[in-house]
Amino acid sequence: MVEFDVESHLGAVERSVSWLERDGMDASEVTLARDYATTVEDLWEAVTNQERIPRWFAPVSGELRLGGSYQVEGNAGGKITACEQNSHFSLDWVFSGWTSWVDVSVSDAGPGRARLSLTHTAHLSEFWDTYGPGAAGVGWEMGFVGLGLYLADPDWPKPEMVDFATSPDGKAFIIGSSEGWGRAAVAAGTNPEAANAAVARTTAFYTGESDESA
Repeated sequence: MVEFDVESHLGAVERSVSWLERDGMDASEVTLARDYATTVEDLWEAVTNQERIPRWFAPVSGELRLGGSYQVEGNAGGKITACEQNSHFSLDWVFSGWTSWVDVSVSDAGPGRARLSLTHTAHLSEFWDTYGPGAAGVGWEMGFVGLGLYLADPDWPKPEMVDFATSPDGKAFIIGSSEGWGRAAVAAGTNPEAANAAVARTTAFYTGESDESA
């Protein structure tokens, strides 16, 4: 069993927020990246193989190929719009009638290491104003943690998300991740007061605890 080191996992992720226009509308990009002690080929397989994905993320049905449709169990679905083996893939991310976009890349990070980068792009909305980048960032970051634990120990017993989020280590991780995304938002030009309020709401959302600042 791999020991869970909260600070180590928090420090392993690079977080950034940027702004752009997509389809004629203002949008945001939430980007995170992390290196893993594995090869590019193994990392690619871990994030694209339907038998391996549920061992660290969630079951995914559909045809995982260019042009194919997919559905994450209990979450989003859409179409795979780009794919180059051992390099990158892109997809539509449709959830509750809202469409956003996810781009994932795998690259060499030096001897015995590979890097996973993920960018989630979404149009600006009231939801963004309320929760900020942490709404997507914390969720993806928990997935990156699961991937790291799985690659370190393929027999790692993946916990239910609710169990993790309500555990002491899980809460500490969520708080640290949410605060990290708040800092990334401020670095991208977000008003610090607004960023801190969004951090509190995001943390409360993921831990299931009340937001005392609301």
